[in-house]
Amino acid sequence: MADAPHLLIAWHSRTGGSEALARAAADGAGSARLLAADEVAPDDLLAAGGYLFVGPENLAALSGAMKEMFDRCYYPCLGRLEGRPYATIICAGSDGAGAQRQLDRIATGWRLRRVADPVIVNTDAQTPEAILAPKTIPANHLAEARNLGAALAEGLASGIF
Repeated sequence: MADAPHLLIAWHSRTGGSEALARAAADGAGSARLLAADEVAPDDLLAAGGYLFVGPENLAALSGAMKEMFDRCYYPCLGRLEGRPYATIICAGSDGAGAQRQLDRIATGWRLRRVADPVIVNTDAQTPEAILAPKTIPANHLAEARNLGAALAEGLASGIF
């Protein structure tokens, strides 16, 4: 029997919050492939059976590194990922909705299928010092990320997605 398609967790983090969430999701998934956004190539996306995109919201949009990953990979993957499952975790200072909307529009273009509600983790960082400071993600949010990673990996392995 062939191996089940793997979960690709693509992430970007400048202050550690999104990275901690991505690593927690990977721990939950067990067999996921965890790649920083600047390492993701079209072949990585094409080889995966599903995706968890984890990144920060910067200035009401996806971080530049996450957007650049999509810019590099969008057209080489267009027409080749339809129907594959995806989920998202956004780490934000107060909102996260802008980055979430932007990511969903990209996923719609690829015709990916959302299989879990969006997760937005707000750090309440509102001053320049707090925004730039290293982030510590509370245990309940790390557990939510672990559970999401586990659910996505299990869904892929069992053929639910």
